[in-house]
Amino acid sequence: MSSSPTVPPLADALRFTGRVVVVTGASGGLGSGIARRFGEAGATVAVHYHRDRGGAESTRNTVGGDSFCVAADLAAPGGARALADEVVQRTGRLDTWISNAGLQPVQALTDMTRAEFDEVLAANVSGVFESTVAAAFHMRAEGSIVNIASIEGIQPAVGHSHYSASKAAVLAHTRASALELGARGIRVNAVAPGLIERPGIAEQWPEGVSRWLAAAPLERLGTPEDVADACLFLASPLARWITGAVLVVDGGVLSRPTW
Repeated sequence: MSSSPTVPPLADALRFTGRVVVVTGASGGLGSGIARRFGEAGATVAVHYHRDRGGAESTRNTVGGDSFCVAADLAAPGGARALADEVVQRTGRLDTWISNAGLQPVQALTDMTRAEFDEVLAANVSGVFESTVAAAFHMRAEGSIVNIASIEGIQPAVGHSHYSASKAAVLAHTRASALELGARGIRVNAVAPGLIERPGIAEQWPEGVSRWLAAAPLERLGTPEDVADACLFLASPLARWITGAVLVVDGGVLSRPTW
């Protein structure tokens, strides 16, 4: 039986000074917001990107501190392991891994090809699986993994049969990983965001934003910081007895009746 962990002073509970955090898909949007928030908390952040080096450098500049950029194709076999190995080689440790990288295309089910389906599953499921294994290889007790899922893994949307399936798989993978890694003191949780604000979304998808605002009890879209703060909590000692959980961050949309 594992011993009870030390309860930190509340003032120190969200301080990540001296800890190394990997944020995948951190070259823009949600990942960038997560990386910045961990940087504010004092962490050394490994800003992962696949192709957008410029976006990753921009994120690194806003994170500051000892953060650094690192490239990897997480959908490719061995990509996540290479990323984890490089981070540990540079810093000597790995404390938290945020699996944020993924794809979110829109495609009607009957028009979707097998290749299009497989591409989303490779990025959103295989990449998370390989990241979990790679992170766990290097983590010591009290390490934490947070997978960015989606409320669409719980309640699917039209045009997202591949995406919804992939995020449902991420939720199941999170719970299964928590079962197997708990004895090693590694916690695995997921955050399931709703619709997140991004530049131009109201102009590009006005009807969708309007429907969201009408459905959300808190009457707004989410922000990257909303999701980042959920990640901070789950990665912190405040969540020391939480594993295999899914934290929904959607402004209350899933609480609305569908009848």
